[in-house]
Amino acid sequence: METLLPDNQLENWITAIAIAVGSTALMYYVRCFAVRRMRTIAERSETRFDEFVATMLGRTYVTLLLCFGIYFGSLFLFMPDGYRVIISRVAVAALVLQLAVWGDTALRAWRTQFMTTHSDGARKASSMIMFFMLRLVTWTVAFLMLLDNFGFNITTLVASLGIGGIAVALATQNILGDLFASLSIMIDKPFEIGDFIIVGDALGAVEYIGLKTTRLRSLGGEQIVFSNGDLLKSRIHNYKRMETRRIALVLRVAYGTGDERMARIPELVREIVSARDDVVFDRAHFFRYGEWSLDFEVVYHFQSPDYNLHMDAQQAILLEIYRCFERERIQFAHPLSVIRVAEHSDQAGGWLPQSSTQHGELRH
Repeated sequence: METLLPDNQLENWITAIAIAVGSTALMYYVRCFAVRRMRTIAERSETRFDEFVATMLGRTYVTLLLCFGIYFGSLFLFMPDGYRVIISRVAVAALVLQLAVWGDTALRAWRTQFMTTHSDGARKASSMIMFFMLRLVTWTVAFLMLLDNFGFNITTLVASLGIGGIAVALATQNILGDLFASLSIMIDKPFEIGDFIIVGDALGAVEYIGLKTTRLRSLGGEQIVFSNGDLLKSRIHNYKRMETRRIALVLRVAYGTGDERMARIPELVREIVSARDDVVFDRAHFFRYGEWSLDFEVVYHFQSPDYNLHMDAQQAILLEIYRCFERERIQFAHPLSVIRVAEHSDQAGGWLPQSSTQHGELRH
């Protein structure tokens, strides 16, 4: 040993070896204690964070801990600067590798937890792409840090990767745009499979969310395919997440209805609508003189997003309003055409009938 590093005595070597072995054993003991402690906490905790930490610490390699121990022991030896630089670089490389292993382990544990809690195949496919990209970034950064640690000039390499990445991105921008849009849909969740949405003039239930396209099943039965990028650029109406429905009805009453009956109509409608438990009455007002009718606006809120139940309630309300108007002798307005016949003289001095038609007048 003294011939390898002649400036060190036997005591220096014994101290360095003892520090290396002792620090390695201490780090290994701390690692085992922390893993057991975190797993015990994870069994009582409702969150998965403790389990993730325990899994990460369990992937702490003894070989890397030994590299740290050798570095600590080398601090007690006299050695040339070249040797010390090599040992320090090995220790830094071990640290970078261990951090990369921890990050990769955390990502894989997150992926496993995500796969067990989500049964949607399309969402699983999107998540697999996202996790692969995150792992790729983790190991790429670790690789570049290792090269820089050992003295390689990575500036040119990073610049080349940047230029190549830009070229690839420009060539595949549509595909990458749809891919990142798919990841955005997966993370932000503006809609999910089974939701009924309207996009522009297309409407239907979400049937499939893929890496590039999203597919709807329309009310007519055909399948509508959107690219994910175009879909997120549009305004999406998600009816599945509707909590209540605001319904506005217009009742058209015939001209000539008495003022007393006109004044009673809002109260009659209020009683009919308020009688239902699944509806919250808002208002009923005489709001407009129409061309051929006196118009009342009725507004209420149906307390369910289900469209069929909403139509059942609306049908019951309209039928009850019809019966009420029949009892109160209130007439609904409807457009009529009135034909007026006029007479005029012909060239011989006689009279001939002439007809004219006026639309939109109401005949009582």
